[in-house]
Amino acid sequence: MTKKNNNERMELTIKMLMLGESGVGKTSLLLRFTENKFFKDITSTIGIDFRMKRMEFEGMMYRLQLWDTAGQERFRTIVTSYYRGVSGIILVYDVTSKESFENIKYWSDNVNKNAEEYVELMLIGNKTDLEQNRVVSSEQGQMLADTLGIPFLETNAISYEKTVSVFRSLLGRVINRKSGQCLDKSNHINVNDQVKKTLTCC
Repeated sequence: MTKKNNNERMELTIKMLMLGESGVGKTSLLLRFTENKFFKDITSTIGIDFRMKRMEFEGMMYRLQLWDTAGQERFRTIVTSYYRGVSGIILVYDVTSKESFENIKYWSDNVNKNAEEYVELMLIGNKTDLEQNRVVSSEQGQMLADTLGIPFLETNAISYEKTVSVFRSLLGRVINRKSGQCLDKSNHINVNDQVKKTLTCC
């Protein structure tokens, strides 16, 4: 087997989901991350959208299966059906929208009720490029994240680097959690070997 084919064989798929109210910028973040594109005006997602992105992390390649969800209330039942098999969830609010921030509690409660037990969550305050219109402070975002017991970052889809750091951070947490789960089952296994063979062992 060639080195290229071996690398392709070793790529593992990680399913991630983005949740939040309509208009918070979920689609813009995904477009920046997957295609390095940004559009000032973009149509709100209807139902569910799906994108793929390969990402290297600590010497291994991963296929990120990224699900972009509609934030409108009429689509919430549909969104819940996509929780199955998700390893990481990004809760997104708009720092210029108090309502989107306050509704994070709904999305967090929905995840706790419907998602599988071992899911990594992250809180993201988006649209920091609109600083002059900010109504949710960084401190408020951090306090909410602390209350939920999840990590917190701020970003904007203008910046490719900041956007990538969000997904890289979540991927790292997913991998670390899954590695730990595997080690719980066999504490004599080498972590790197186990991740390569059975990242989804649990």
